[in-house]
Formats: sequence, structure tokens, C-alpha cells
Amino acid sequence: MTKADIVANISDKLGMEKADVQATIETFMEEVKTSLESGDNVYLRGFGSFIIKTRAEKTGRNISKNTTIKIPAHNIPAFKPAKVFVEGVKTNVEVK
Repeated sequence: MTKADIVANISDKLGMEKADVQATIETFMEEVKTSLESGDNVYLRGFGSFIIKTRAEKTGRNISKNTTIKIPAHNIPAFKPAKVFVEGVKTNVEVK
């Protein structure tokens, strides 16, 4: 499912214009990005949390040059689904 599919589905379910739904979704995503970039996590009860994970410094390899490089510690955005969300996927999605 793409963002366009989500916009179309929400527009159909709520009877709203696609442009209004698109603007709402874009604004939501921008707010999540802004919050994470400022160091704040975003908690959506019943859905999940957009959190900042810290990766420790580690040693990597540049295979083409056969050298060792240091990868500095850094933060990455992550999503942690709520238990209700996880259980819904477990019970409703067939294992492939």
C-alpha cells in the first residue's frame, strides 16, 4: 500500500476531498519528523511509537579497499508497534 492508496481509502471512508486528506497526512508525517529531529519521541496509543534508537560505535569493513573503518555512534528513527497492533497482525495475517 502506498501513500496514494491510503489517501484514497481515507477519502472514500470519510467522504473528504483527496487534497484535504493528502494535506493532513503530509502534515502528520512532517510533525513526526520534526519531533524526532528535535529529540522527542511520538507515542500513539493503540498504534505504536516513533522513537529514536542510538547505535553504538562499531568497526566496519570497506571490502573494495580491504580496509577497516570506524562507524561513529549515531541515532536512527524507529517504529515500535503497540502490543494490540502486533497481536492483530499475528492473528489476522497468514504466515507465508
